[in-house]
Formats: sequence, C-alpha cells, structure tokens
Amino acid sequence: MSNIIKAFINIVNNYETNVQTLTQGNNRANNMGEGLENYIKDVFANTLNEENSATKLETLSETFSYQGNKNNPPDLILKNSDAIEIKKIESKNSAIALNSPMITTACRACED
Repeated sequence: MSNIIKAFINIVNNYETNVQTLTQGNNRANNMGEGLENYIKDVFANTLNEENSATKLETLSETFSYQGNKNNPPDLILKNSDAIEIKKIESKNSAIALNSPMITTACRACED
C-alpha cells in the first residue's frame, strides 16, 4: 500500500527524474498536466524506473483503486486510502472541490 510519505521518499530517492513533456492531442493544458499526472502515478506506485510496461501497469493497478479521466475529479484513488487530484497551479488562491457532482459513479463505487 502506498501513501504520501512513501511518495515523498520516492521523489527524494529519484530526484534526477524529469517530468515528461507530452504533445499528444491538441489541448495544450491537458498535455501539460498529463506528464505531471504520469509522474505522480509513478511516484506513488514506485514505478519511476520500471521499464517493463506490463509490470508497470500491474503495479499501477495494485496501487490505485481508481485512475480517473481528464474530465472528472479525482485523478487517482489509492487503494483503501486517499483521493488525489493533480493540478499545476500558479495562483495561491486555488481550491478544488472533491465533493462535486462531477465525480463519476465509477469513481464513487471503485472500492465496493
């Protein structure tokens, strides 16, 4: 099981890892956020250095009970733990409502 402390340890132990710049699709904002989202997934799942894609997908599946979509919060839910919404923000006064009606039924039922 993963948690925020383990994620921080992975960041410290892999400080030379860069966030990928993705250019798939035509939405620049989504492209900017997708690289960060992939990095955060890898940090929580401890797959930053995993090169085998099948092993990586299996580990991600074991770590997260929900791996969201681009249009609805949250981005991730750790199994039996916290929901994570990944945002690149530049303003100090940003707030994200995770109890919004935008949360999907699949997300609400991911651990049932």
